[in-house]
Amino acid sequence: MTAPAKSRRTTAAARDLLAAAVGAVPGGASRPGQELMATAIERAVRQREHLLVQAGTGTGKSLAYLTPALLVDGPVVVSTATLALQNQLVEHDLPRLADAVEPLLGRRPTFAVLKGRHHYLCVAKLEHADEEEPADTLFDDAPARATQWLGEAGRLGKQIQRMQEWAEKTATGDRDELDPGVDDTAWRQVSMPARDCVGAARCPYGAECFAEASRARAREADIVVTNHSLLAVDMLADRHIVPPHKLLIVDEAHELADRVSSAAQAELTPEAVERAAKRARPLISPAAGESLATAADSLLVGLADIPAGRLTTGLPPLLHQALLLVDAATRAALEAIGDIKSDDPDPVRKQQAKATLDELSTTTQRLLEESDFDVAWVEKNDLGNGRRALVVAPLSVAGTLATSLYDDRTVVATSATLTLGGRFDTVARTLGLPAAAAGAPDKGPAGAIPAARSGAGLSPDAPPVSGDGWTSLDVGSPFDYPKQGILYVAAHLPRPAASGLPDVAGEELLKLIEALGGRTLGLFSSRRAATQAAELVRAKTDLPVLLQGEETLPILVRKFKEQKESCLFGVMSLWQGVDVPGEACQLVVIDRLPFPRPDEPLAAARAAAVDASGGSGFAAVSVPIAAVRLAQGVGRLIRSTGDKGVVAVLDSRLETARGYGAFLRKSLPPFWYTTRPDVALGALQRLAGR
Repeated sequence: MTAPAKSRRTTAAARDLLAAAVGAVPGGASRPGQELMATAIERAVRQREHLLVQAGTGTGKSLAYLTPALLVDGPVVVSTATLALQNQLVEHDLPRLADAVEPLLGRRPTFAVLKGRHHYLCVAKLEHADEEEPADTLFDDAPARATQWLGEAGRLGKQIQRMQEWAEKTATGDRDELDPGVDDTAWRQVSMPARDCVGAARCPYGAECFAEASRARAREADIVVTNHSLLAVDMLADRHIVPPHKLLIVDEAHELADRVSSAAQAELTPEAVERAAKRARPLISPAAGESLATAADSLLVGLADIPAGRLTTGLPPLLHQALLLVDAATRAALEAIGDIKSDDPDPVRKQQAKATLDELSTTTQRLLEESDFDVAWVEKNDLGNGRRALVVAPLSVAGTLATSLYDDRTVVATSATLTLGGRFDTVARTLGLPAAAAGAPDKGPAGAIPAARSGAGLSPDAPPVSGDGWTSLDVGSPFDYPKQGILYVAAHLPRPAASGLPDVAGEELLKLIEALGGRTLGLFSSRRAATQAAELVRAKTDLPVLLQGEETLPILVRKFKEQKESCLFGVMSLWQGVDVPGEACQLVVIDRLPFPRPDEPLAAARAAAVDASGGSGFAAVSVPIAAVRLAQGVGRLIRSTGDKGVVAVLDSRLETARGYGAFLRKSLPPFWYTTRPDVALGALQRLAGR
C-alpha cells in the first residue's frame, strides 16, 4: 500500500475535527468510544494496516470514521449495507459534517454518492422507451387478458411520459430524486444495467450520460459513499468502477461477504433464454433464433421434474443435455451478431442483445463445469408465476475478498456485530483476513471493552493490539446494558421442534406481552410463527397487533412508534434496521435461535464441506450465522441511553445447549441475564407502572 500523503497530520487534528462535528449535532456530547475509534482509524491509515472495529449501538460510528477520513488525500470510499444507509450519510451526516469542519480545514469538504448504473436514467434508453414492450409477455397471454394488459400499457405509458419530462429538469438522473416514484417495470424502460451498456465512447448519448457524470463527480470528491453491492461488483470487475482510493471504510461489514456472494451468483431460467432470443432475433438468422427457442424449451423440460434444492450428485441427464443446447445456441447467436463497429446504426440495442447472450453463455458454461468451488441448486415457486431457476454461487468468497479487497488501500471494517463468541476471528476469516497470531488477544486494549460498556475510562491513546496484517478493536457502547436491559431465556420450555409457534411458546409470549401491556417487537423464525403469534394476541387481548405483510414495512414501523401499546410481529427483515427508541419498544421477543434452515443451499453446502474436511459444519457455519442474526435482533431493544426493557428468547437452547449456547450469549450485549420467568415478568410489570 502507498502511504497517505497527509500522514504528517497529528492525532490532535482528528480529535479537533471530531469535536467540531459532535458540537454541531443538537445535544451532541463527547463519547469515549467514538473518540477511540476515530484515533484508531487515523493510526491504521498512518501505519498502513487494516482495522476491524466493533462499535456498539450509540457509539456514533459514522462521525468516528468520517472525521479521520477527511485527513486522507481523497477520495475516501465509504461503503454501506443498504441504499437507505447510503442516503442517511449523504443527506444528513455529511452535509452537517462539512459545515462543522470548514473553519478548521479552511475549505468545505466535498462528497458524492456512487450507485450502480441502473439507478440512473439512461438517455439512450429513454429515447426509445416508447418503443419498448411494457413486459416480455405483455401480449403473449390469452385474449381474455388483453384488456388487463392494455390497461397496464396505458399506465406504463403515462409513467414513461412523466420520466421524459423529468429528464429535462434533473441534474443527476438519480431514481431516488424522482418524486413521486415509478414502479420497477417503468424504470426498466429508461435505465441501463451495466452489462447492457455500450460505453460512453460508443454511445450516441455518451456526453449526456448521467451514470458517467456520477462517476466523474466521485473522482473529484473527498468522500465517496457507495454500497456493498456495487463494491462487490467492483471487486469482481477488477476494481474498474469505484475511483482509485487509499482508504476504504466498510460500514455494517458483517454483511459484506453475503453481498459479494450474491454478486458472484448467477441463474439460468427458460424465460431468460426466451428474452435473449427476442432481443437477438433482428440480428441473427431464423435458424439461430429457432435454436435458442428450442434450448429454452429443453431447459423448461429439464427443470420440470427436479425438486427444489441443492444438486448434490451433479446435473441430472435431461438438465445436462438442456444446458448443452443452451450453450451451443448462445455461442452461435453471439458469433452471428459479431463485434460492435464504430459505424453501427444502433450500437445500444446490439450491445443489449450481446450482453444478454454472453451472460447466459457464461452461466451455462459455469454450470456445465460442475466445479467443486461452486454450489448449484434448483429454485421453484409453484405459487403464482411458477418460476423455475437453476442457480450457481461460489462455495466461499473469502478467497475473492483476500485477493481483491485489501490490495493498495487500507480497509477499515466496522459494525455493531463483528465479534462472535467475544472474538474477531470468525468475522476476520469471513472477510478474507489471515487468522490472528497464536496467543494474540483480539479485543483491543486491555480493559477497553468493560470500560466502553460502562461509558467511562477509555484512553484514546491506547493502541489496538496487532494481528497478522490487521488490528482489531472493540470500543463497546455508551449504553449501560446490565442496568438498562434484561436478557431472559425461557429455559423451562421444551426444545423447539416443529415449525411454527408451539403452544407453550405462545403461552409464554402472551404472559410477557400482558405483563407489559404491549410495546413488543416480536422477531420470528418463520412467517407461519409470526402469523400464529398475531392471531393469538389478537384473540386473547385488545392490544393493537401489527403483522408484517399486512402493510408496507415503513408504515408498520411508523404505527408501532406512534401507538404506545401496539405489538409488531415479523420475520428476518425486522431483525435489523428497525430503530424504535423510547417506551414504544420495551420488550423484544425472539421465538427461536435463527440458525439457517437445512434447505438453505449455500449454508448447507458450506457446512457439508467443513464436515467433509473433518470439522464441524454446524459449529463453523450454522452457529456463526445464528450469532450474527441473534445479535442484530437483540440489538433492537436498547437504542438510546434512556431505554429500558427485556429481551425474551423462547428457545431454551440458548441456556441448555452445551458449547454453542455460551458462544451465542457471548456474542450479545452484556445484559443482566436470567432464566427465571418471575424475574422477567416482574421487571415488565414495573416498566408498565403496575
